[in-house]
Amino acid sequence: MPIRVAGRRRTTASLTAAHPGAEIIDVTSKAPDPWVRLSPFYPHGGIPVPYGDGVTSQSVEGIWQALKVFRDADVDPAKLRVTTMKGLKRTVRRFGPVLGHRTGPHGDRLLPYETARRRIYLPAYRWVLEHRAADLVDRLREKEEVVLLDYTTNGDVADTSSPLSHAALVQLYVEGRWPDEERE
Repeated sequence: MPIRVAGRRRTTASLTAAHPGAEIIDVTSKAPDPWVRLSPFYPHGGIPVPYGDGVTSQSVEGIWQALKVFRDADVDPAKLRVTTMKGLKRTVRRFGPVLGHRTGPHGDRLLPYETARRRIYLPAYRWVLEHRAADLVDRLREKEEVVLLDYTTNGDVADTSSPLSHAALVQLYVEGRWPDEERE
């Protein structure tokens, strides 16, 4: 079953022409139920925070944003509790350059960007796929041909020049090609 990833901003006509016969599924925070549950912004609740010693988050994005450390701001544990899918982002414009991601809400180490992707984002998102969205993963495995829509299409964890696509991660997970979480 082929899964492709495409940009959400493409027109339906363009997607249909490029992928005739494929089912097109939006998996962003703007997607309809049930596929919105694949969005990292979705508030599943109870998601273990890597390096968190039992701390949990409502969403994967909450973990990513909470542990981000800027020149002018440290971790923000309040992001772990956000259930609205809004107000999660923390930006360089407001807080200055990103210094790294902290190893847990009370951690003493900062991880560089790619390492943080591997050791924070990937384990948290994989946990959601296995514990909160396994039914959707099974549904994708049963489909003939699918195009998953996301705002970005970068599925290479090592390519830090653009944001990582969670749709590409879904594709890799369904295909049994999950990225290495331990590599530095």
